[in-house]
Amino acid sequence: MSVSVTDAPAPLVRQLLGVPIHALSMQQALARVDEAIRGRQCLRIGVVNAAKIVNMSRDAELRRDVLSSDLILADGMSVVWASRLLGQPVPERVAGIDLMHAMLHKGSERGYRVFCLGATSEVLEAATARIQANFPGVRLVGRHHGYFGDEEEGEVARRIAEARPDILLIAMTSPQKERFLARWSGSLGVPVCHGVGGSFDVLAGKVRRAPEAWQRVGLEWLFRVGQEPGRLWRRYLVTNVLFVKMVICELLGRFLRPSARG
Repeated sequence: MSVSVTDAPAPLVRQLLGVPIHALSMQQALARVDEAIRGRQCLRIGVVNAAKIVNMSRDAELRRDVLSSDLILADGMSVVWASRLLGQPVPERVAGIDLMHAMLHKGSERGYRVFCLGATSEVLEAATARIQANFPGVRLVGRHHGYFGDEEEGEVARRIAEARPDILLIAMTSPQKERFLARWSGSLGVPVCHGVGGSFDVLAGKVRRAPEAWQRVGLEWLFRVGQEPGRLWRRYLVTNVLFVKMVICELLGRFLRPSARG
């Protein structure tokens, strides 16, 4: 008898700067994906890094859309470190791109049906070709580029629903992917919806991912800036500084509150 997501024990939730984060390892998250597909239950996955937590504090719609996810996972090492510093530890980083690769690997073994949404048509074609080459057991049942307007969303959603995928990978930037999933995931009939950001660019070979050593010390963002400094340096500088400020303010607030001092 298959176990559905609704029957599985609820994962521990940590509170970090007002954002609930599920304390799951990569393997535990992957098990949730498999349970959702076998049980045909809806599992919408959100991931947060330092930049997204900062943007959620400034954008009420983004915050609402992210918090409507069924699972919210720690995508960045800075989030993992902050969770431990603030006494709300999560076990490890579960990067969206790594979870995507794990899902595709499992999907190749089990014949998961996958729909790819996002990126340019050129990048999408290259990314799906790489998926077919590297994960031959995955059944690619559809794809659509990510450059469509609000008036086209309904038609895109209809195409996804008709393809009946087990997994929808949505490679669009924030807040577009969160907004699309918040609006349409309930009517798609797709067990697992996972926003993967710029992962199709990496699959297509357009963008190089940071070496593992850079990832372990939380400098993947710096490697990314090195590839597109003109576009990204200001974004990461501002959000990283604001994230550190938020963590420091939380620590100071706990110290100054009478209840925190016993």
